[in-house]
Amino acid sequence: MIQLALRMYHVPEVLQVMLDDYFSGFRKRFSTNSYTTNWINLEVGIAMGCTISPILFVMAMEVMLKAAEGSAGPANLGGGCSMPPLKAFMDDTTIICLSS
Repeated sequence: MIQLALRMYHVPEVLQVMLDDYFSGFRKRFSTNSYTTNWINLEVGIAMGCTISPILFVMAMEVMLKAAEGSAGPANLGGGCSMPPLKAFMDDTTIICLSS
């Protein structure tokens, strides 16, 4: 999803490769007093705490919203109130209420 978002938003290929290399090298292992596991490669989407992670997260969410754009209808909140189908991720929410 991250690589798709990077391509969709025309991020230069050199940066795509750099980010792919960075996020593909995460490993972990567990230790106790008597045993340590082998290193385990992690399948990481976006690493928490990384400076670029919030940007990548928002880009990936935008890709998903654009994919769902054509099939989403407004949300009926009851009491004559509704919300537009899909707003950009993290936009202010607009609720429309029709009074009788």
